[in-house]
Amino acid sequence: MEGIKHIVAVASGKGGVGKSTVTVNLALALSAQGYRVGVLDADIYGPSQAQMLGVAEGTRPQTVGENTFLPLEAHGLQAMSMAFLVNSRDALVWRGPMVVGAFQQMLNQTKWDDLDFLLIDMPPGTGDIQLTLAQKVPVSGAVVVTTPQDIALLDARKGIEMFRKVKVPVVGVVENMSLYTCEKCGHEATIFGAGGGERIADEYNTALLGRLPLTLDIRELADSGTPSVIAKPESAESQAFADIARQVAQAVMGTQQSGPTISFSE
Repeated sequence: MEGIKHIVAVASGKGGVGKSTVTVNLALALSAQGYRVGVLDADIYGPSQAQMLGVAEGTRPQTVGENTFLPLEAHGLQAMSMAFLVNSRDALVWRGPMVVGAFQQMLNQTKWDDLDFLLIDMPPGTGDIQLTLAQKVPVSGAVVVTTPQDIALLDARKGIEMFRKVKVPVVGVVENMSLYTCEKCGHEATIFGAGGGERIADEYNTALLGRLPLTLDIRELADSGTPSVIAKPESAESQAFADIARQVAQAVMGTQQSGPTISFSE
């Protein structure tokens, strides 16, 4: 795509596993390593990147010509989200074709400026947006986010299977909320189970890119619009994101993927 070298989808089989938080911190970690990075919030019904990037409610992108947007800039990233185009408090009661149309407009009608990486914060599941992305866009790779919990792993498997069916390479798995350490006594607890990310990575012969702890800081800083990687770059969590970013960049640099052909059979 014009203005973009590599597109990376950040996905999850189910909601609530921290996919958007991983996306924004991964984007900031890549930016800190010298890459030009953009973020496209493809969760049309529930966009969250505007708040995580600290973009004030009501901020709108500038237009160029009749149908082209300039991406907003925040923390050195180029960004586009449905939250920049509509009132974030309004519920979008749209059918599938309208959602797909909105996604295609944001992707294709945004004037991305010489990006090394465009990270797409995917909606949960394996539906219209995922199929449209695979059909219309040369995706260099996908990162799948999960928690160690067995229920989350069930849906993560579906996400990996979906990307394989549409011939998008899965770069690896990020295990989020893997360990909680009590701030008062130092006791460690695997609240959502242990080893789930490693098991699913082994099962599908892909990489476990990293394990992220369950901490108050990650949540609070993302909610405040200053994610961990920029607010506390020396923290253990930020170093984990930096390591994941290096692996993702190494895996997709030089990868060129043509869009797959999708067919349906009974």
